[in-house]
Amino acid sequence: MAEYEVLREIFNQCSGNQMRDIFVEETEIEDINQFMNRYRVGKVVEEERFDNPDGTVIFDLITDGLHQRISFTLL
Repeated sequence: MAEYEVLREIFNQCSGNQMRDIFVEETEIEDINQFMNRYRVGKVVEEERFDNPDGTVIFDLITDGLHQRISFTLL
């Protein structure tokens, strides 16, 4: 298991509002893909994964039109 800082951003769908909800937590995770299953809920799920050279893993996730970005940074 590894300890990660998990940053979850939920983008606002209103074009006039550029704010987003941001949640930060530190947690031990055995498998990032298994952890992501809690957010892969919906009829239409689109996902893109980015592995940065610094070890950060970023998921861009769209579930039924809701855009989220979830980043995992090793602590």
